[in-house]
Amino acid sequence: MKKKIILASGSPRRREIMEQAGYTFEIKVSQKEEIYHSTAPDEVVKELSLLKAEDIAKNIGRENVVIIGADTVVAHKGKILGKPKDDGDAFSMIQGIQGDVHFVYTGITILSFDENGNKTIVNEAIGTKVFVDSMTEEEIQAYLATGEHRDKAGSYAIQGKFAPYIEKIEGDYYNVVGLPISYIRKTLKNLQ
Repeated sequence: MKKKIILASGSPRRREIMEQAGYTFEIKVSQKEEIYHSTAPDEVVKELSLLKAEDIAKNIGRENVVIIGADTVVAHKGKILGKPKDDGDAFSMIQGIQGDVHFVYTGITILSFDENGNKTIVNEAIGTKVFVDSMTEEEIQAYLATGEHRDKAGSYAIQGKFAPYIEKIEGDYYNVVGLPISYIRKTLKNLQ
């Protein structure tokens, strides 16, 4: 029997990736406050993706369903770069990562419930190394003028207007967008 899939995320980018991959799914967004205890970026995303998936699991029938929770952070020199507070904060973030390498971690939690409601938990962090070209202050300001950075972790979108500044990546491109779909496909296949 095929399990119903629930994506525990309101991210339009995650929805697009799941649709591109051909999945039929529902979206339910966790309203739980994101509190975490870890300090390492890869552990933080694992904790938050689990929190989101478990929150959704509390409010649904638990037979033949899979819940996918995800959380993505940008980390530079071990420090998490969240969504910018304002343009000055965004400028500092971009100035910090330009000409350097940083990591993007996506925590993936997959809660798989069988026909009896028994739960299997997969909780993993996928990391991708991102190399950003050197940028002048004028280039940073021109990018910020697009407004694209405003709701983005690390103040940029790899698939958007920041793309020309990405020298290369090591790892999963879709992980940087926010959902490592190859990992999810393989995991779901193993859970069937």
